[in-house]
Amino acid sequence: MPMGHTATEEAGSGGLTATEHRLANGLRVVLSEDHLTPVAAVCLWYDVGSRHEVKGRTGLAHLFEHLMFQGSGQVKGNGHFELVQGAGGSLNGTTSFERTNYFETMPAHELELALWLEADRMGSLLVALDDESLENQRDVVKNERRQRYDNVPYGTAFEKLTAMAYPDGHPYHHTPIGSMADLDAASLEDARAFFRTYYAPNNAVLSIVGDIDPEQTLAWVEKYFGSITSHDGKQPPRDGSLPETIGEQIRTVVEEDVPSRALMAAYRLPHDGTREADAADLALTILGGGESSRLYNRLVRRDRSAVAAGFGLLRLAGAPSLGWLDVKASGGAEVPAIEAAVDEELARFAEEGPTPAEMERAQAQLEREWLDRLATVSGRADELCRFAVLFGDPQLALTAVQRVLEITPLEVQAAAKARLRPDNRAVLVYEPTAQTDAAGTEEEEAAK
Repeated sequence: MPMGHTATEEAGSGGLTATEHRLANGLRVVLSEDHLTPVAAVCLWYDVGSRHEVKGRTGLAHLFEHLMFQGSGQVKGNGHFELVQGAGGSLNGTTSFERTNYFETMPAHELELALWLEADRMGSLLVALDDESLENQRDVVKNERRQRYDNVPYGTAFEKLTAMAYPDGHPYHHTPIGSMADLDAASLEDARAFFRTYYAPNNAVLSIVGDIDPEQTLAWVEKYFGSITSHDGKQPPRDGSLPETIGEQIRTVVEEDVPSRALMAAYRLPHDGTREADAADLALTILGGGESSRLYNRLVRRDRSAVAAGFGLLRLAGAPSLGWLDVKASGGAEVPAIEAAVDEELARFAEEGPTPAEMERAQAQLEREWLDRLATVSGRADELCRFAVLFGDPQLALTAVQRVLEITPLEVQAAAKARLRPDNRAVLVYEPTAQTDAAGTEEEEAAK
């Protein structure tokens, strides 16, 4: 079999290991044995996301995620779902700024079926792609946009903040869902060219984790994927680098029919894969990760100005990551007072840094999240793909916990001081429309 190098490395997370292989057509394959339960996870990451799209054709990466379930050369219509679920497996696909992934978790004896299905659509989707399937899935995606974004309270907040945090023309300025106008404009030829460019074996990583026989598994991979031809037409993604801070505070006030006032903000943070990103993650966990966090204690418990307050991290490799602040106001609380309290807490943290107890709790929280992820075959398969695609080395997934535990309190303080500042954020304020506000006041009066 025309296999490339094979590398095995002991890892730092409970003795988990992974081996790496490469087919002659460029497909990278990562295997990780785990005989605890008789299941196997198959995960396929294509190195294409919304950052690879061009202006006027946004949403193609996400549209393709749907088209991949519409049939291929030997699998008609909804057959992919039917065959996997009929064999007792589960499956899905997702799209982000930086990748599109597809995954199945199967009873171990059905692993070959999952590999055949993924190879069939990688090798022959264009046989089944026609105007009818394109129109069908275009409508599905537009409906998803309406249901998840346009017609739910705060649904477009992430889209708005992303557009504010990344300037016009930046590859991360638009989100993966794409615009209605661009989805309408996509032609069948656009879709075919997109597939040929990005859905090639040399633009993908396949990971298989679980109760597997590595030799047999590699033989199946070679049998089903080995004959698919590579494609060399892919352009590198546009440069996503930006200055470390935004340099000013950008603000937008939105009046919408929402349940309560809200303060949301996006802070520009270090790129994923760096110590600084891990330090920022710990800072956000201490400040806004759950009910023991500083912002929750201040805004919800002490001031009672909010019903929810949290910080999240959107890790990005090809552009600065985003720290995402989300505070929902309570009753008649005003946003300026909430914002002043947030700034006070962030300034105090930048000045004093974390306490030993906070540091220990935050590291334990992130360690638990990582270990939970690596403990499932599907979670580990996904992380092996992520580190292979974005950082060139799947082994990094198995040592990520150790890197988080090595971060010092001084590094966490420095990350907060450098980045969690008013001149490094895009702020989105939601004000309920007069009619919503009045209804809320009437409800409060009735409650009294």
